[in-house]
Amino acid sequence: MRKLKPSSSILKLTSLLLVVALACASLMGVAASADSKGKKGKDGDRNHKSKVSSDLKDKKSGGKKDSKKAEVIIQLQGKPTGRLNALLNSNGVHIRGQFDNLNMLSVELPTDVIDELASFDEVSYISSDREVVSLGYLSTTTGADSVRQQMSATGISYTLDGKGIGIAFLDSGIYSSHKSFTGRIAASKDYTGENRTDDPYGHGSHVIGIAAGNDSVQKGKYVGIAPGATIYNLRVLNSQGTGKVSSVLAALNDLLLYHSYYNIRIVNLSLGMPAIDSYKDDPICRAVRALVNDGMVVVAAAGNDGKDADGNKVYGLIHSPGNEPSALTIGASNSMGTVDRSDDIMTTYSSRGPTRGYWTDEVGVKHYDNLIKPDLVAPGNKIVAPEAVSNYIVKRDPTLDAGVSKFDNQKMMRLNGTSMATPVAAGAAALLLQVNPKLTPNMIKAILMYTAQPLANYNMFEQGAGEINIEGAVRLAKAFRTDLTASTVVGSPLLSTTQTPTPQTTLSYLNSLGTTSYTSFQWSQGIIADKTYATGTNLITKYQGVYGTGVLLSDGVLFTDGVLISDGVMFSDGVLFGDNILTSNGIAMSEGVPFMSTGVLFGDGVLFADGVLFGDGVIFSDGVLFGDGTIKGDYTIRAQSILLRGDKTLDGAE
Repeated sequence: MRKLKPSSSILKLTSLLLVVALACASLMGVAASADSKGKKGKDGDRNHKSKVSSDLKDKKSGGKKDSKKAEVIIQLQGKPTGRLNALLNSNGVHIRGQFDNLNMLSVELPTDVIDELASFDEVSYISSDREVVSLGYLSTTTGADSVRQQMSATGISYTLDGKGIGIAFLDSGIYSSHKSFTGRIAASKDYTGENRTDDPYGHGSHVIGIAAGNDSVQKGKYVGIAPGATIYNLRVLNSQGTGKVSSVLAALNDLLLYHSYYNIRIVNLSLGMPAIDSYKDDPICRAVRALVNDGMVVVAAAGNDGKDADGNKVYGLIHSPGNEPSALTIGASNSMGTVDRSDDIMTTYSSRGPTRGYWTDEVGVKHYDNLIKPDLVAPGNKIVAPEAVSNYIVKRDPTLDAGVSKFDNQKMMRLNGTSMATPVAAGAAALLLQVNPKLTPNMIKAILMYTAQPLANYNMFEQGAGEINIEGAVRLAKAFRTDLTASTVVGSPLLSTTQTPTPQTTLSYLNSLGTTSYTSFQWSQGIIADKTYATGTNLITKYQGVYGTGVLLSDGVLFTDGVLISDGVMFSDGVLFGDNILTSNGIAMSEGVPFMSTGVLFGDGVLFADGVLFGDGVIFSDGVLFGDGTIKGDYTIRAQSILLRGDKTLDGAE
């Protein structure tokens, strides 16, 4: 998209457009564009929409020889009939994978049968089997060290290290001989077709070590967040760090079947692909929703597209499945190499919201999701973690070796990216589940957001609720009742104590002089709810319906006449809903400078004039926002993701 510099006349014009847009919003409310959107049911079920993804349509109409065949993912809403079965078994059509638990198929077929396939009632959506790529002192600065020693309700002391909690890592494999993983790899399986579960690429071992590496190297200097957690290695990225949607679906399909037996409570997805489809149609997003509804916490990387090739700030490039509202989506902050939290900032490369996946109606109008993402951020810059022997990444750039050891099974490497931030949150979730196994995925999301530290001068599209705070999260999780059920009445007491936790965290650490220093910060005291945010102590003192399973944290939020309210069923009284996406002042997310009005931008989930935005910058049609960055209109993304390291770039991983 070509950038334009606004003239004074354009500024006047855009101010006029803003007034008109606000007036239209006040008069029309959420009914705007209702005819073109089609009918909606729960979670956005829509009639009169295209059942074929836009990139697959492009491939079909391209007319190139190499586009005569297509590898697709077919989502079904019923068992195939005789006619559909006949088509799936006809010449030139090959079923490559069946994901029965997800009701999806991976199929290779001629492009000229796609329209016929879409005509069947049993077929809900068809999309390309896209390429998936990896997205690339922690225990002290995150607060994990400060909560290691715990006391149970019966007075028994124990170490909080994630013991007994299973984490599944969908990544490039694991170097099982590394000392960081000794004795805790419960199972490994390859989904790439390379018939190996080790880590020739190097990304997976690094990610797993951040979440669950033990303290056996360098006297625990590089210990992971949950060093006692059980590791499940599901290899979906090949030797070059890439994979297919179908491989990820196969792994997620297996998790639905086996997670209860193995007590796999958390799934780490430090990978991603362009978020072209709406989360309501994206096959991986739908699979993630199925896992979350079944009780698993799914943690996903936001992506590393926070700036363009010229270094300009960019909005709207959250990756899939990070665009799925039920996922815990993580961006990357920079701790500046210190334990002190007061100097923490956002990385420039961490992808910003809003989510820009879309669905297309019968007349070709695109309807964007526009959800606030990421949910949280965590340290992801220059993270030192296990190095797989002779891995591709270090071979390409030997300076990534951290120089920790000369022994292969103790070597560490240094990487940047939201891939590195994501397992910090996965490890944190393991600690929360160890201290309170009854927590639901939505409770864990809410606890982590409510206790997060807002970073000064960054808006919610950049940092979500703020930077992860494990000390506060564990303290709050421990106070949650353990007898909550699906029948618990909204507004019932949520805590097992009458004393509300103090919404502030203080961490101690040894400074350069060898004496003790302290870093203190306030909690955000709020949660992201898709297109707005909620605040108030009732979020942690009274049970909320959205804390159950099978729902989203945003369910029950209503928009009427420009005001955000609760329907009284999913949220108790005393929970406030914001009208703006805010820039934090470093104290509370409920304060600060408004970045953008949710009442206008997000009224019906469609941008004004199908792409007009306003906020910190100048309005232009087609989604260009000047002054604070560029919001992409039609989704564009680099074909090959980038691994960032200082001023260098390394093609092949993210």
